[in-house]
Amino acid sequence: MRPQILVTNDDGITAKGINCLVQAIKHLGDITVVAPDGPRSAQSNAITVHDPLRYWKQYEEPGVVAYRCNGTPSDCVKIGAHAVMKSQPDLLVSGINHGSNSSVNVIYSGTMGAAFDGCMMGITSIGLSLCSHDPDADFTEAVRLSVPIVERVLKEGLPKDVCLNVNFPDIPNIKGVRVARQCRGRWMERFVERVDPLGRPYLWLTGDFVNLEPDASDTDEAVIAAGYGAVTPCHIDVTDHAAMAQLSAYNYDTEKEV
Repeated sequence: MRPQILVTNDDGITAKGINCLVQAIKHLGDITVVAPDGPRSAQSNAITVHDPLRYWKQYEEPGVVAYRCNGTPSDCVKIGAHAVMKSQPDLLVSGINHGSNSSVNVIYSGTMGAAFDGCMMGITSIGLSLCSHDPDADFTEAVRLSVPIVERVLKEGLPKDVCLNVNFPDIPNIKGVRVARQCRGRWMERFVERVDPLGRPYLWLTGDFVNLEPDASDTDEAVIAAGYGAVTPCHIDVTDHAAMAQLSAYNYDTEKEV
């Protein structure tokens, strides 16, 4: 039997990135697409619990059936695996995202939220991103390097509770791929204050990303800047095991008064 591959994203089912990806990997297995009906960026692992979820068939072609969903990327993974597909998929691929999900962006990313959700369900999962927010970005290089990654993961699998966060620079000739750790960084956030036509104030969140270790050469940010795709293994256990020993003083017992 051909591998069963579930594909989703956070940019919406009509985004260029997901459609380039589907066409590039459909020879590797039977593709089921369940993706949001519109943009759902920065949704992380959000799920819909107070509103009904719905999905509709978007299109079908040989080897591919695609559905749009009114939920988040994580909702799409759950609906795809539990309601649409007849059995648990062999692989989940989320992307190709329009925009970087390197460094701290992985925490906010709906693309990686979907990958984490798949990983928690025991599905081998990959998140793919191109460092461009252009709706008509050129995905040629990202696709070229994504296919062998998907092929390798399909063949070899991944360690338990690990998914991949893959980010490609937006350049004409990507040099290759490097495994890299997550860069320490943060967003210096600010709000732009404006007034609507009725005179009511409102805010737009904006900001600038700051690399907190600009001289490091082994981070995803450094690898991308050097012209390579960055592959970062992510573990769904977020426990800092090294810090547990340092925090042993927090352990104490309470005694009931007699």
